[in-house]
Amino acid sequence: MDIPELARWAKYKGINLLGTGDITHFLWFHELTNILKETDREGIYSYDGIDFILTGEACNIFDEKGKVKKIHNMLFLSSFARAEKLNRVLERYGDINADGRPILQMDARELVKIVRDIDEKGFVVPAHIWTPHFSLFGSNSGFDSISECFGDFTSEIFALETGLSSDPAMNWMVSSLDRFSLISDSDAHSAGKIGREFNIFSGQFDFSGLRDILRTKDVKRFISTVEYFPEEGKYHFDGHRNCSVCLSPEETRKNNNLCPACGRKVTIGVMHRVSELADRDYGDKPATFVPFKKLVPLDQIIGSILGKSCDSILVRNKYFEVIERFGTEFSVLLEVAEKDMLGKIEDNIIEGIHLVRKESVRIIPGYDGEFGKVEIPLGNSKSENEQTLF
Repeated sequence: MDIPELARWAKYKGINLLGTGDITHFLWFHELTNILKETDREGIYSYDGIDFILTGEACNIFDEKGKVKKIHNMLFLSSFARAEKLNRVLERYGDINADGRPILQMDARELVKIVRDIDEKGFVVPAHIWTPHFSLFGSNSGFDSISECFGDFTSEIFALETGLSSDPAMNWMVSSLDRFSLISDSDAHSAGKIGREFNIFSGQFDFSGLRDILRTKDVKRFISTVEYFPEEGKYHFDGHRNCSVCLSPEETRKNNNLCPACGRKVTIGVMHRVSELADRDYGDKPATFVPFKKLVPLDQIIGSILGKSCDSILVRNKYFEVIERFGTEFSVLLEVAEKDMLGKIEDNIIEGIHLVRKESVRIIPGYDGEFGKVEIPLGNSKSENEQTLF
């Protein structure tokens, strides 16, 4: 996961701009300053044809009215000089070199204030806002509103990261989120998982341009997001991993939030938490919104069809064979017409891509830290309009 490897995989995927991540860690900061080159766009750096923006993530742990809150926040910085100043301040609140995502003993309001004071163009985005642990609305230690968390600095928050276990349509159920740009990021812990989720913008921009797009929710320049199927996320449904119990919100309520196997409290997942705060029906939309598409990564499609792990040599070789013929993974998943694939890759892979584009997949939902499982029903004679996802 060094810069050359990130850039290499960004090209495989079809990504133009990556966040560096981990900007607070001194070793990674040092490596970034040595390898990334400034471009003619403020706050945008480059390596081997791939652009980078300076980002990090922090874990805020603090007491709020007698309750411990644990929230992850993403940091966006406009220059190395400002990032270095920020690091010198943050090290007063925790060991920022112990982890790429340091634990800071400060509340979320204080973090926003510090970022604003050091970098007037920098900004903070609450991360994976619905997951049970370490998130803004998390069932275990979150809040019921953004203002409860950020107080007088709520106006400084203008974008929210939806996380793998929710999609924009779920977030649209909560009207208080209408003013925010909803961004989707891959949360990649290995290079091959870059682009599990991503954002599509129109044209190039500098750091201030990105900030303005997100701050004003500019739907002319913020074209769309591409999402994991949220059911595949590892906290979508409720459940108890130790007992292999997965429950829908309705089932959990019938069981009084208790595991039917052991009687202990289950982990309340994302769909349940969204439904608690929702004031719209699923499918309703705000007046202004950025559209989205749902996809399954190409290696998962191939793995599902071949009955092999995504990490197997067979799947990896087939993955590279496909993208070498069509340029990038995103071209294959989003752009190349199916007729243009005929004779160039196996028919069952073409059918798998077709079914994913139609969102005609079956998913065993994820819960309590367990990822969901995608099934692609090849050769199924279902009608074009049949709903198979739920």
